[in-house]
Amino acid sequence: MNQRELPQHPDFLWANPEPKSGYDVIIVGAGGHGLATAYYLAKHHGITNVAVLERGWIAGGNMARNTTIIRSNYLWDESAAIYEHSLKLWEGLEDELGYDVFFSQRGVLNLAHTLQDVRDSVRRVEANRLNGVDAEWVDPQQVKELCPIINIGDDIRYPVMGGTYQPRAGIAKHDWVAWGYARRASELGVDLIQNCEVTGFVMDGGRVTGVETSRGRINAGKVALCAAGHTSVLADLAGFRVPIQSHPLQALVSELHEIIHPTVVMSNHVHVYVSQAHKGELVMGAGIDSYNGYGQRGSFHVIEHQMSAAVELFPAFSRAHLLRTWGGIVDVTMDASPVMGPTPVDGMYVNCGWGTGGFKAVPGAGWAYAHTIATDQPHELNRAFGLDRFVSGALIDEHGAAAVAH
Repeated sequence: MNQRELPQHPDFLWANPEPKSGYDVIIVGAGGHGLATAYYLAKHHGITNVAVLERGWIAGGNMARNTTIIRSNYLWDESAAIYEHSLKLWEGLEDELGYDVFFSQRGVLNLAHTLQDVRDSVRRVEANRLNGVDAEWVDPQQVKELCPIINIGDDIRYPVMGGTYQPRAGIAKHDWVAWGYARRASELGVDLIQNCEVTGFVMDGGRVTGVETSRGRINAGKVALCAAGHTSVLADLAGFRVPIQSHPLQALVSELHEIIHPTVVMSNHVHVYVSQAHKGELVMGAGIDSYNGYGQRGSFHVIEHQMSAAVELFPAFSRAHLLRTWGGIVDVTMDASPVMGPTPVDGMYVNCGWGTGGFKAVPGAGWAYAHTIATDQPHELNRAFGLDRFVSGALIDEHGAAAVAH
């Protein structure tokens, strides 16, 4: 948690060109996934005639609003594979991008509060070990050793009965991750076009040939959707549907405090997760708001619920002052797993459905999505996450590992 120099101001990190008449690939959405995809297309596949279109500013959506947790301890083989690949990329990302992203591998604790929590958690630990993911079961006293400020008493509503621990997991600076990818993509020849909203698609016999935008028509050889909770809107414009629902997801931060919280603690059962940022503010999240919507704020009762849970688990937080809250728009599938691959429209690809866990997948998803776009074939890491699984029934049910705390 040592203080480091602030990075160069974003305005100087990449060019802001006018859109050209056409590109080999157009990526819709300049969040973490879109920027990473553009970088890996240019770096690994030599495709540099690429535009990333963003209706607002670079990384101004969910990338600017998430709680930055990075982990790979998912239950099923398919999920563990792509998230573990992503975590390995995280571990070398600063060297890869030549840019500081403050990846802090402080570990992540997932708490268990009931006997069923314990059974599910131990099962997940064993599954993780079979997949080569670092994971261990810790008892309440070990939880206390990892996070001394946590309350492990038996006189609270949901006593801590233990938890899973992934030592290699952690947090990173989300803005700096986006800036690092944007900087390198721009250096490799990718056009990052801000304030350019996609309003429609140009079709020719079932194939996409361009996009209509607020800055005019742009021709495209391929189009890759990467717009998180707004992907369903774009898919409707293209004439197909994706099985996602968009919900607001809130987060909040406290004022600055001395460093007292050494790891990341998450609890699905009481719907709260907490870490402490590099500067000292407490970063907290909870479950999604139950209603569908695109508002970037949530309802007060969710904040009230998560704060009561946080204060019970961490009595030291009772006098902390809330600084601000915000919301993002998460795209949730019926099996809590992402969608990545081709679409019914020839030349169009989709990457969405990451729910509340898209940030941790940024490097891995961008890497696999770039392969899919460049080769017209899904990589083995994302082959199981295609739209066709909702027809075949081959779902990847990660609700147990990806429900509330993400």
